[in-house]
Amino acid sequence: MSFEDAATHVFFDKSGRQVTTDKGFRMARANVAVREGRWYWECKITQGIQPPKDGDAKPVGGKHVRMGWARREASLDAPVGFDAYSYGIRDVAGEKVFMSRPKEFFPPGEGIKEGDVIGLEIQLPSEHLHRKIMAGHYNPAVDAADEPAPATAEAANIVRDRVPIRFKAHTYFEKIEYHATKELEDLMNPSPAVSSSSSNDAPGPTHPTPALRTLPNSHIRIYKNGVLMGTPFENLLGFLPPASKPMPQVGAREGLDDGMLGYYPAVSVFRGGAVEVNFGPDFWYPPSDYDSTNGEVDMIQPDGLSANSLHAVVERYQEQIAEDIIYDIVDEVDFWMQDGGGATNQAGVDEKTKEVVMAPGREEIKELVQDD
Repeated sequence: MSFEDAATHVFFDKSGRQVTTDKGFRMARANVAVREGRWYWECKITQGIQPPKDGDAKPVGGKHVRMGWARREASLDAPVGFDAYSYGIRDVAGEKVFMSRPKEFFPPGEGIKEGDVIGLEIQLPSEHLHRKIMAGHYNPAVDAADEPAPATAEAANIVRDRVPIRFKAHTYFEKIEYHATKELEDLMNPSPAVSSSSSNDAPGPTHPTPALRTLPNSHIRIYKNGVLMGTPFENLLGFLPPASKPMPQVGAREGLDDGMLGYYPAVSVFRGGAVEVNFGPDFWYPPSDYDSTNGEVDMIQPDGLSANSLHAVVERYQEQIAEDIIYDIVDEVDFWMQDGGGATNQAGVDEKTKEVVMAPGREEIKELVQDD
């Protein structure tokens, strides 16, 4: 789990796998996001609802946990499933929760108790199809197969603006966060006084409002102690811009993807509730179609094996590191070109174009002043 991407009063062990709190519901997210494909992780309840004691009809409660998948905009001071930016499973009766509306999911009397291991699988379409949906070019009759992007397809425009801030003779670079959109707030709490044709339409891949467009063939599956319990959520909401919007910042561009948008593994704990997360590759209850060898032994896929295989979330960490390296190289080349392409004069001194030298605001850095 991420030590930074967590609410206050959330406590971790040194490994970052054990999570608990002594306050009300607080959320913690993982440090990687999934953007396409099938991914799986597990969550073991180490402190939660205990089985009924001898002679008692009801289980012993007081400590609670929830687990699921959450986007960047999901509130950390609320449980998973609180808003339209996260999908959660509740320990009480094993209910599914979305937009704070719990609904029955587990069979009656099943529930999630201390010692149970909950497996969470998510499936998302390709980024190529996702971007086509957000651009408004999705055609269900043509794009239902979700074929791979052609080699000539335009690459994703990843922009990682960091606003420089000078404070006490040091320069810090502020990461821009994404904020909740009015459309999803209205979806969660519809106002009877406001009615329009677009707001009344159910979310779908061709919805006129980008924030309300869903991803076809996307779903979340839940396992309990290795047994598939079902699929509580289907047609998940899209997260790429313009569905997700960064907070406006002076000197930063607006409405762009910084490469960290996606669905994050997330857990919420309540008053002593505690969990242990397992992102693989050695799961407690691996699904039947999970390849624990990660392709290291057999380099050739056997006939009939789906190309959309199930991956452990830990594999996404390595992918994310590789993506960051690529984005670093792209940014270096971009800045090099903005500075004149490395042209030098006869004396070997770098020459910058007049446009670069005279560009307004390039040397402007926001400065914070601390009151005495």
